[in-house]
Amino acid sequence: MKLIRHGALNKEKPGVILDDVYYDASAFGEDFNEQFFETDGLTRLASFIETSKAKLVPLAEGTRIGSPVARPSKILCIGLNYADHAHETGAPLPPEPVLFMKSTTALVGPFDNIVIPKKSEKTDWEVELAFVIGKKASYVSEAEAMDYVAGYCLHNDVSERAFQLERNGTWDKGKGCDTFAPIGPFLATKDEISNPDNLRLWLKVNGKTMQDGNTSTFIFKIPFLVSYLSQFMTLLPGDIISTGTPAGVGLGMNPQVYLKPGDVVELGIDGLGQSRQEVVAYS
Repeated sequence: MKLIRHGALNKEKPGVILDDVYYDASAFGEDFNEQFFETDGLTRLASFIETSKAKLVPLAEGTRIGSPVARPSKILCIGLNYADHAHETGAPLPPEPVLFMKSTTALVGPFDNIVIPKKSEKTDWEVELAFVIGKKASYVSEAEAMDYVAGYCLHNDVSERAFQLERNGTWDKGKGCDTFAPIGPFLATKDEISNPDNLRLWLKVNGKTMQDGNTSTFIFKIPFLVSYLSQFMTLLPGDIISTGTPAGVGLGMNPQVYLKPGDVVELGIDGLGQSRQEVVAYS
């Protein structure tokens, strides 16, 4: 299945994609949130679609698409999970996953604007594969880890590099600004993606390709990440985990290149669709 949420920001309604058509699924009666995933909502949604498919109404053209998952308890991100990206930033390969958190208030839809924060001069892009936790996970073994994954989605891990690297402390200050987590356009359940370890992911700025990588070059793969993270904190249903970005970010260029108002960012992953964000100044 492919799950979507549509409508005004923070007032989104559930929907699904069937044969490339976007449908409203408000009659299902639930949002795609922690309770939905915790109570085997994917199974109930599949049953709803089976019995109600003929009654579903296509979305009107121009309907806003939001994040496919309602605001989760946390957004966890893995840094430096591609060797080429670590090299371009001058960082050594990590012996264990680098973990940081992204504010849940950064969450927006896949076609919403990226807002450059006040006093920002180094807002950057990062195409990433994200996955969503399907059930509560604590001290999970690597062998069982994929049982805890509900599905996958496209994520732009927008980053303000000066806030992240030059303002002392952890990376989080450069990661959690409003609009810095465009997710979607949809959540694809596990059966939709045969091999998450072999997906091409790419990103363009103003039509120029900046990133073109493949998840086959992960340093730490998804089962390991689920197991590893669950040793340090409980992962709750609906939590979003983003797996890192390949080479091609603005930080790694010589000279460095950063986003400015008027820029257009487009990105995509095999099987997970494409997204597009226009860059605007804070006002």
